[in-house]
Amino acid sequence: MRMRKTGVLTGIMVACVCMTQTAPVFGAQQDLVGFVPNKENQTETQVKSYLTGENVPESIGRRRPVAVMMGNNSSGAPQSGIGHAGVVYEAPVEGNITRLMGILEDYDSLERIGSVRSCRDYYLFYANEFNAIYAHYGQAVYALPYLEQHVIDNLNGINMGNLAFFRTTDRKAPHNAYTDAAHLQAGIDAMKYSQEYNTDYSGHYLFAEDGIETVPADGITANLVKLDNFTDNHPWYEYDAASGEYRRFQYGKEHVDQLDNRQLTCDNIILQYSSCPAYDANGYLNIDATSGGQGKFITRGKAIDIRWEKDSQWGITHYYDTNEQEIRLNQGTTWVEIVQNDRVNSVTYQ
Repeated sequence: MRMRKTGVLTGIMVACVCMTQTAPVFGAQQDLVGFVPNKENQTETQVKSYLTGENVPESIGRRRPVAVMMGNNSSGAPQSGIGHAGVVYEAPVEGNITRLMGILEDYDSLERIGSVRSCRDYYLFYANEFNAIYAHYGQAVYALPYLEQHVIDNLNGINMGNLAFFRTTDRKAPHNAYTDAAHLQAGIDAMKYSQEYNTDYSGHYLFAEDGIETVPADGITANLVKLDNFTDNHPWYEYDAASGEYRRFQYGKEHVDQLDNRQLTCDNIILQYSSCPAYDANGYLNIDATSGGQGKFITRGKAIDIRWEKDSQWGITHYYDTNEQEIRLNQGTTWVEIVQNDRVNSVTYQ
């Protein structure tokens, strides 16, 4: 299980291998009655997570993740389970608010995940980059053609209701729809989705090797990163040199996971500058998730210029530094911020 990091980064992750329990050698007059294998020595094989680059049990790291749409206006925050996501996307939606998509692989113990909100078409493209099963409750009209064509495995609360989701009484609708591992599994089973990664999927990001950190030699100081391009929640990140992580804030206070009231942190922040014109007078956005563009990679107190590109609408986004080398993330959680091209100057660094 992936553990949160607190304080100074300590310890070395040790890759475990399957250990075969060998029965003791018994004499001719002995039998195996009463012999019990030592389960403490039976350790599940560890693999590298496609989301974080960290060592995780194979049953978690090679199970397709879920990408859960979550509300992030003042009524939808704080979210539950978001602190356990390996990757989080934040992008604008209509009304100058943002919506989050948490991509989770280790979610079996979570009491609830959400609140779950409706789909926007560009989030389908982002979710597919991780071969994720996409969980949402309804959709904007511009996402409907993709959902009807079943181009991405998805669980829709409008169709699946209480099978894959449930509602709570502590919030008013539509901010009270949630899911958990049992409900997700019920939905996945009903839709007969495979939980194994596609055979041609080999991961999204490049990560630093064990014991090695990515510390940009160039770039600008980024101990404080303020995203005032998002004019409702005004999120910002503060770098904590002791842990090597960024702490996230929004709405003027710490951004926490409602399940444990712990502040959200991350190791990497990617700013992906994108064209965000409106589809219509209702303000639904037609965010360009395909054509490529510029951005920033922020980690360990530094920010460097990058560019992003992808070879197709449903392909994987790759990020390159100014030397045309694909960036290598530090192991841990990554937040991807979709920044409007015309609001890049509203992002500031100290």
